[in-house]
Amino acid sequence: MLVLAVDTATPAVTSGVVRLDRGHDSRPEVLAARVTDNPRAHAEVLTPQILECLAEAGAEPSDLDAIVVGIGPGPFTGLRVGMATAAAFGDALALPVHGVCSLDAIAADVRRLHGADGDLLVVTDARRREIYWARYAGGHRVEGPEVRKPADLPAEPSVRVAGSPAHTSLFDLPAVDVYTPSPAGLVAVAAEALRTGAEPEPLVPLYLRRPDAVETANRRA
Repeated sequence: MLVLAVDTATPAVTSGVVRLDRGHDSRPEVLAARVTDNPRAHAEVLTPQILECLAEAGAEPSDLDAIVVGIGPGPFTGLRVGMATAAAFGDALALPVHGVCSLDAIAADVRRLHGADGDLLVVTDARRREIYWARYAGGHRVEGPEVRKPADLPAEPSVRVAGSPAHTSLFDLPAVDVYTPSPAGLVAVAAEALRTGAEPEPLVPLYLRRPDAVETANRRA
């Protein structure tokens, strides 16, 4: 099957076209991918990237079988761009849209590229001097996702850390060179649901806290 994968939960705008075979032992094959590191250009960059990926993969939108989108955790403005775009494509093409935790996608890439030995800590930028984090054992999430100050999060029992380089450096752990969700990682998290044709869960963003912007009346109150 042919899957469109998108994520805007981090400063990176990620999109890709991925082939996923029906066999349970097969791995996602990335046919085309684009990643633009610009936290202020999610809305401008994402749709052109998607169209570029489709063209590079030699596919039309009508060739797609499903869509996978990162649902965070992430900042309100950037995250909703990816989710709204994925939902719009899904609605226009009558395709299932599967939401996956963006931290899970990073962990899936670590497992795919570096193996699943030992516990893993995944951290991304939550702004306000905080991080989004989750902990994994054997490739499965065992804690999180949550938002917290780095100093309030013990490194142990993890043996490796992945995610935002500016924040992985805050932990006394070997850092793995996986920084943001990739198209392959996103599809890997949703692979079982895609293969079985399971009905997607409703798309619910993982904001983990209230948005920075509030209505004027609320601000005055």
